[in-house]
Amino acid sequence: MKHVLSSDQYTRESLEEVFALADKVRTHQEEYKNKLEDKIIAIMFYEPSTRTRLSFETAALKLGAKIITTENAGEFSSAAKGETIQDTVNVISGYADALVIRHKSVTSAIDAASVEKMPILNAGAGKGEHPTQALLDLYTIKRKRGKIDGAKVAILGDLLYGRTIHSLIKLLSLYDNIEIYGLSKDVFALPQEYIDMLKSRGIEYKKCNSFDELPKDLDVIYHTRIQAERFEGDFGKEEFIINKKVLDTFSSNTILMHPLPRVIEISTDVDDDPRACYFEQAHNGLYVRMALLLQVLDRA
Repeated sequence: MKHVLSSDQYTRESLEEVFALADKVRTHQEEYKNKLEDKIIAIMFYEPSTRTRLSFETAALKLGAKIITTENAGEFSSAAKGETIQDTVNVISGYADALVIRHKSVTSAIDAASVEKMPILNAGAGKGEHPTQALLDLYTIKRKRGKIDGAKVAILGDLLYGRTIHSLIKLLSLYDNIEIYGLSKDVFALPQEYIDMLKSRGIEYKKCNSFDELPKDLDVIYHTRIQAERFEGDFGKEEFIINKKVLDTFSSNTILMHPLPRVIEISTDVDDDPRACYFEQAHNGLYVRMALLLQVLDRA
């Protein structure tokens, strides 16, 4: 049984398999439109979502599958009555062939997979990981650069609670000659465990305090919003805002990414800049998630 639980489960080889399948699905959609016609995909989101939920639903439908879904499972499922994730999975396994789950608990996807009744796809687990987002992020970088090796990447914003960041740097660390720079308020700094992970894989993490300290020949700037739903109190607004003036200090080959939704951290005045690819990035998620559904259901 296959699951998608964490970026930790991937190797370079398995990543290339996902990307090759995503490319094939993108260019030969007619060949895949009935691949999952006998399958039902359950999609349970205990936290809000636009792109992840809708792209998974669209991915399932484009492959011919049917879906059963709830967008506020914390309130409109038996979780409100105290049901455990494991019991929920045991029940849903009688209705569906795979489960896509987003939950506030860091261990939610692992807990769901522990039942071993059907494939589980982690669509975001608290402040922990968001592996399918990281897969589409890396896929976007490869499509834009042609390769991932040798990439200079800056991660910005909420590096403490930003689960997309956590998953992405794990995948990046599988490649050669990667440089990673971090720019955030100190209160949202990247946790030491991830810095140690990078070091163990031969990548020195470079903490920066201003845009001026970032290399101007960056390949990727990856910004994230402050995850206000993850903490209590007010830590103020984002200090590192990318507008046209800031973006123009970087190379014409630097690509600007964001997992979305954005708040104020990227100004709309860069939306038409060819380096801004966050909407393209979101659309790439459809093909990556189609590939993942095919893989976990053995229809690749």
